[in-house]
Amino acid sequence: MKTKKIERDKVSVITMGCSKNLVDSEELMTQLKANDYKVQHDKFDNSDIVIINTCGFIDLAKEESINTILEFAEIKKEGRLEKLYVTGCLSQRYKDNLEEEIPQVDAFFGTMELPALLARLNADYKHELLGERSLATPFHYAYLKISEGCNRTCSFCAIPLMRGKHISKPIENIVKEAKHLASMGVKEVLLIAQELTYYGLDLYKERRLPELLDALCEVEGIEWIRLHYAYPSKFPMDIVKTMAKQPKICNYIDIPLQHASDHMLEKMRRQITRKDQEDLLLQFKEINPKIRIRTTMLVGFPGETEDDFNQLCDFVKKIRFDRLGVFKYSHEESTIAHEYNDDISDEVKTERAQTLMDIQRIISEEKNEQYLDQTLKILIDRKEGDFFVGRSEYDSPEIDNEILIDAKKHYCRVGDFVEAKIFDVTDFDLFAEPI
Repeated sequence: MKTKKIERDKVSVITMGCSKNLVDSEELMTQLKANDYKVQHDKFDNSDIVIINTCGFIDLAKEESINTILEFAEIKKEGRLEKLYVTGCLSQRYKDNLEEEIPQVDAFFGTMELPALLARLNADYKHELLGERSLATPFHYAYLKISEGCNRTCSFCAIPLMRGKHISKPIENIVKEAKHLASMGVKEVLLIAQELTYYGLDLYKERRLPELLDALCEVEGIEWIRLHYAYPSKFPMDIVKTMAKQPKICNYIDIPLQHASDHMLEKMRRQITRKDQEDLLLQFKEINPKIRIRTTMLVGFPGETEDDFNQLCDFVKKIRFDRLGVFKYSHEESTIAHEYNDDISDEVKTERAQTLMDIQRIISEEKNEQYLDQTLKILIDRKEGDFFVGRSEYDSPEIDNEILIDAKKHYCRVGDFVEAKIFDVTDFDLFAEPI
């Protein structure tokens, strides 16, 4: 008869990449804890086992993931680590190459192989833990993944190669997970998917994001619901209408547009034109004047001319996005765009990215000045140095503006909402005093 081991090994889970990876790591940690493992996240404190959840999205992310694997492979070679496992997007995409190049890793697993990874650790996959999570974020907010994969065919994107086709989670499962998060003290849920607007088409044969949002608004304890990663082409306006009528839904949407030159949009296979994008954003504002729009742009795509880039700059100046980020194009194997000549030098890509962010910096400061002497509802994320750092409903953690409150003059409790009056601003920060 098998005897139960009294004390399990200590496991470190190291997460690379995006919030979707973070959710995967949280689910992994939940399963390990239920199997009596001691688990820690993003730190190595004499652990027996390290599991690296990798990112394979763009060159910089792949390089960071590989360097992390090599770092722990060296620790294992020195005898300070018993087992090293690798999972996630990089492992899904380059498993055979990685096995050959880094033999110190005991096993590689893909993005959908959690049960196999657990089995390797002699741990049972516990189905009854559906919706339960060990949070790696601060206790008061959590990412909530509503679907996996993507059916879009953007020519630059490798996500479908690593995450597969779009698969929606049932509404009842997402609501159950949100209720569990609320019971843990979570006040803000950030809905994430590779493509939010597609939600429900596979399960219910129609788009069901508004219905999901209505159901989540009924969850007691959840005060903010935030939307990330919506595809602009054929955007269903019911989403914005639901946002306008439901006070729990933040007046914020993350809608990556990628470019504004029709030439580039066509080569990127975005299924939309610049005019369509302008009309879409205008409709957003007409339906919900309070909405704040975050987008990301991609510079240095193969064949991007100076004229294409100038059109992008003009578009950003015209629309005046509330929040904007910039990526440099990464030439990814097996994508449609990999057939093109990667003809823009890294120097030019960097220069264009900086130019675009310089434009946005001016826009951001001008928009921030509109909040002077206004009172905003702020969620306090952390204390950092001499300041309590929080966010309004118009800002997502880590990527958007922050609101700073002088900790020498005022006390705020992390995880609480406070009403505060803005008295000073910079390009990406606001300064406030609680009322």
